[in-house]
Amino acid sequence: MQKYIAKADVLIEALPYIQAFHNAVVLVKFGGSAMEVPEITRGVLKDIVFMASAGMKPIIVHGGGKAISAELTRQNIPTRFINGLRYTCERTIGVVDDVLHNTVNAELVQTLSEYGSQPSPVSGKNILRCQRITTKDKETGEDLDIGFVGKVVNVDTPQIKWILERGQIPVITPLANDMNGQTYNINADMAACVIAAQMKVRKLVFLSDVPGVLKDPADESSLISTISIGDIKHLAEEGVISGGMIPKLNSAAEAIRAGVGKVHLVDGRLKHSLLLEIFTDHGTGTQIVP
Repeated sequence: MQKYIAKADVLIEALPYIQAFHNAVVLVKFGGSAMEVPEITRGVLKDIVFMASAGMKPIIVHGGGKAISAELTRQNIPTRFINGLRYTCERTIGVVDDVLHNTVNAELVQTLSEYGSQPSPVSGKNILRCQRITTKDKETGEDLDIGFVGKVVNVDTPQIKWILERGQIPVITPLANDMNGQTYNINADMAACVIAAQMKVRKLVFLSDVPGVLKDPADESSLISTISIGDIKHLAEEGVISGGMIPKLNSAAEAIRAGVGKVHLVDGRLKHSLLLEIFTDHGTGTQIVP
């Protein structure tokens, strides 16, 4: 009987959070190698279904980088990254489009359906408008071409809100079209931040395969639990953050400035890390605050 009482205590502990976040929109960006482990993927999606059942309105923006890289390798198309962004040639964007829609998104939607939720597959090409971007050479400062890679400049928020009002969970691919209908690859972290900002979500949670921001990448005990947006430039200069973490944190800072409540970096490999982050006082990763 005692173990059942303990379970009831856990539910009661979550009550104030369930009340506080009733009808709150929370965006979950799901990516990294955690998506490659079926048990972890299913566990995260079950947590998201719980959130929806508890009265929250989750949105999912997913990555798929490893699945894309695997398919590019299979087709003998070179893979390279420049400042954390995938160089995307004409052949690559075709693979990205196919893998994200027909493999990654489809599998997430199928699993959510199996858990009794009502997911809605959403192509970023239908709700996101973008413009082409370049990146800077770290030594010379010159612009570097990265192909069909863009940044989101507009989000069709009414369409997302319409899906949420129907009680469905939007599952969004990180692709966008420009005004001429050309499809661009969008860094999923950056896409999630822009969507979160324009939707003014209560929380933006990044689920990946790292515990958060580490002072020492080889030591998980060096986790930095809280970072203010003013710390990000300094951490990049010190080399504490590098590669893909830089655009992630810069985009998170922009989202907070635009009205997002908090941004959380959480290890999706930790069982129920998403629920622990939302429904308890004890965070599991790094939170980004104003």
